[in-house]
Amino acid sequence: MLVMIAEDEGLHRAFVRATIEHLWPGDVEVIEAGSGDVAIDLARRREPPYVVLDLQLPKATGIEVARSIWSRRANTYILFWSNFADESYVRGVARIVPPGTVYGYVLKSASEEGMRSALRGVFAEGHCIIDREVRGIQHRVQDRLEGITDSEYESLIDVALGLTDKAIAARRGLSTRGAQARIRHLYEKLGVVMPEDGAGEGSLFNSRTRAICLAFARGLINVDALRRAQESLDAWIDQASPSKDL
Repeated sequence: MLVMIAEDEGLHRAFVRATIEHLWPGDVEVIEAGSGDVAIDLARRREPPYVVLDLQLPKATGIEVARSIWSRRANTYILFWSNFADESYVRGVARIVPPGTVYGYVLKSASEEGMRSALRGVFAEGHCIIDREVRGIQHRVQDRLEGITDSEYESLIDVALGLTDKAIAARRGLSTRGAQARIRHLYEKLGVVMPEDGAGEGSLFNSRTRAICLAFARGLINVDALRRAQESLDAWIDQASPSKDL
C-alpha cells in the first residue's frame, strides 16, 4: 500500500504519517511532499493509489495537484485535508472530481478519531467521506435559489479581478447587457443593494466593492482562487487580438 502525503507543515505530515502507519502497521509505504510542485512530480513518478492532500500548498495548490493526479490516474483515492471549508475550495474540488471517483474532504479541526475514520472510509472501504460543514456548503452550492451558479461565479471572479462590464462581456462571449444581467443576479444572491434602489443602504456602498467584500466573508473567493483566476486572465489577454477593444 503506497500513500503520498502532500502537506507543507512538518508537524501535520508527521501526524498523518503516524495515523496511517497505526492503521496499517507493516503494510504501508508513505512518501511525502512539502510543496505542490514536488507533489505533482512525485505522483507522476510513483503513481500512489492513495493521497492525503492539503489544499493550501506552496508552488501549486491542492486543486492543481489533484487535477494533475486525476488526469493521469482517475481512480486515485484522494483525501483532501484542509483548515478551510471555503466555498471556493469546495467548488474547485467539485469541478475536477472524475465521475465515480472516491474521495474525501476532512477539516484539520477534526479529532484524531475523525481523521482515522476518514482514512479508513476512503482508502480501505472506498467511501466518499465529506465533513459535515463541507457537505452543508455543497448543498448550498447546489441550491438553485441560494447557490451561485457557475456563470455567476465567473462574473464574481471577473469583478474581483477588476474587469469592466465590457471586458467581462468580451471574455465570456456575452453582450454587455448579458454581462450586466449576470452581475445583477449575483448581487441579488449576495444581498448587495444597488444604488438605484433608492436611499438607505444602497447609497452607502460601491456595489462592486461590496460584492467582493461579501464574497470574501462567505468564502466564495480567496487568495488562491484569485491567483489562479489572474493566471487564466493573463493567458486570455495574451491570446486576445491586439486590436480587440476591451
